[in-house]
Formats: sequence, structure tokens, C-alpha cells
Amino acid sequence: MKITDISVEVTSEPKAHAVRDAIQLLDRNGHTRVRIDTDEGVSGVSTTYFGRVESSPAVLGKLVEEQLAPAIVGEDPTLIRGIRQKLQTLTDYQGTAGLSSYGISAIDLALWDLLGKSLDVPVWKLLGAQRTAIPTYAMVGWLELDVPGLESVSAKAMEQGFRGVKMKVGGGPLTEDVQRIKAVRNIIGPDAPLMVDANQAFGYSEALRRGRVYEELDCRWFEEPLPAADTDAHVRLAEKLDIPIATGENRYGQAAFRDLIARGGVGVVQPDLRRAGGLTDCLEIGLMAAGFGVPYASHGGGAHIHVLAALPNTIYVESGLLPAGVQLEDGCYPLPTGPGLSSWNG
Repeated sequence: MKITDISVEVTSEPKAHAVRDAIQLLDRNGHTRVRIDTDEGVSGVSTTYFGRVESSPAVLGKLVEEQLAPAIVGEDPTLIRGIRQKLQTLTDYQGTAGLSSYGISAIDLALWDLLGKSLDVPVWKLLGAQRTAIPTYAMVGWLELDVPGLESVSAKAMEQGFRGVKMKVGGGPLTEDVQRIKAVRNIIGPDAPLMVDANQAFGYSEALRRGRVYEELDCRWFEEPLPAADTDAHVRLAEKLDIPIATGENRYGQAAFRDLIARGGVGVVQPDLRRAGGLTDCLEIGLMAAGFGVPYASHGGGAHIHVLAALPNTIYVESGLLPAGVQLEDGCYPLPTGPGLSSWNG
């Protein structure tokens, strides 16, 4: 089997409801869809979310079409790690981290989808899964919501069967964070996990000050307290706090996780499929974390659920409120049954 063609489609449109975290307004839905065709009639697809800036999906599409795709036409699509290495070498001069990683990830995911479809099995079965359902929480606590809105959406998440919720912090003074955290805790009860996410908003001193308060409020983890690339600050902060530091969604490739994990700067590893390098790199990052006894929780859901099914250190898949047709089983997403990187509802 050989790759014969790679095509790209892009969309970009305003969100019906813009959401806000501590550093940005997310007001657009953008997607770049990559399709890989073969001489045996089997195809694989991936869809990469690339919102916020209107032109971003098209820019990514151009990179895939004009730089990455020509380099792998004629290759055996089952040699996924070989193709990854070829594309990393190709983009080394311009920098593989950044936009190139998005493109390589999109191809990696489409290749896994293709492989699963060629064998008529879901990808999680190819990865050696050790579970059939993934515990999940709802990321619903955006900063544009006032306290009543935050309470309402948190109640909805618990009604839908989620094990807990995550909320954004750092958009205002600490007193505001405390008020909002207490409001959510009152809704979800004393035992449900409550995570807080600062989206890289703080420097070390402020992260330490706020982290001590989040500890007292019994938050499950403190996500992205610091600029993502500052490994030293993450290590120092983890040494001072008991609350686990969750981070990783804004790190590119496996090398960016190695020292962070080995030095104890992360308590919950959270790679992003697009930035980390696709399913292949996320799986390998997760196994590296498992070797150090560090739990793994996805940034986002979708295709990530296939990785989570296989890792020994999985604790959660991240989700928004449930889409139509999806039901949780004891606070868990069931694994998809369709071939390739099929959706949750098969």
C-alpha cells in the first residue's frame, strides 16, 4: 500500500458563544481537515482545530499541501514513525516546534485513522488498550461566565454524569477566584474533583501565592500556572506546593517533556495532540511519564481517547458538555467501536 494523494479542506467561522480564559478570548472555530488516499482505496482523515485567528486554518493547510504532503506521497502509510522522522527532518531548518508540529500531527492522526480502517478496527485496539472506558470531567468554567452562569453550567455537567469539573482562574484578583471556586464547590459537592486552570497567566511568585489558596480550597490540580516553557519555575513551584501541577498542552514534542518529568516539575502530564506531535508522540510521552509514576490526563478529547485507552497512567479525558447521542457510564466515556479514529458515538 502506497500514499497516492493528500488533500486539505479548511473552515473558519465565528463561535456562536465566545469563551475567555485568563489570557485570551476564543471567538472563532477554525478547522483544517487532512485526507490521505492510497492505491488500495483506503483513506484516513484528521481534523485539526485551529481557532482564534481567521486565517490560521488556511495557513496550516498551505503548509501541509505544499511542504509536508509532497515529501510523503509514495510512502507506505503503515510506517507511521518513519514518516514522522522524515517530516521532522524536513522541517528542522525552519523549526519543527510550532506550526510544523500542527502539520505533522495532522498527518500522523490521518495515518493512524487509515491504519485502523485498513484493518477494520478502532485505533485503541492497535495500541494495546488496557481499559474500555475513560474517566472524564467537564471543562465548563470559562471566565466570561458570571457566578450564576458558572453555577448553572457546573450543575448541568454533574447532571450529565461527569465525575467533576474544571474552571478557569486568574482573570481577576485572587478574591474573585475564591468566590468562584466556592460557588462551584457548593454545586458539585465536597467529593467531586474540582480543577483550576490559569492558562499560563502567572509568574512564579503569584503562582505560589495563589496555589497555596487553591490547595486550601481542595482543588484537584493547578493547571498551567506558569509560562509553559519555564521548566525551572515549574520545578521550584512543585517543590513548594502540595497541589499537583498539571501542564503540557503548550509544549512541543517529546524533548520538551523529558526534563520537566524527570525533574519533578509536573504532577499531571497533559499533552495536546496538535502540539505534541500527534497520537504517536502523545503515546510515547505518556509511556515516558508512566516510567516516572506521573499520571496522564489529555488536553482535549476526540482522538486522544485512543491514547488514553492504552496508557497505564491515564486518569482523565477532558470534555465539554456532552454532545447529542453520547452518554457516560459511571462517569466514563465508553470507547468508540468504529474503525480508525472513530468518534465516541461510533
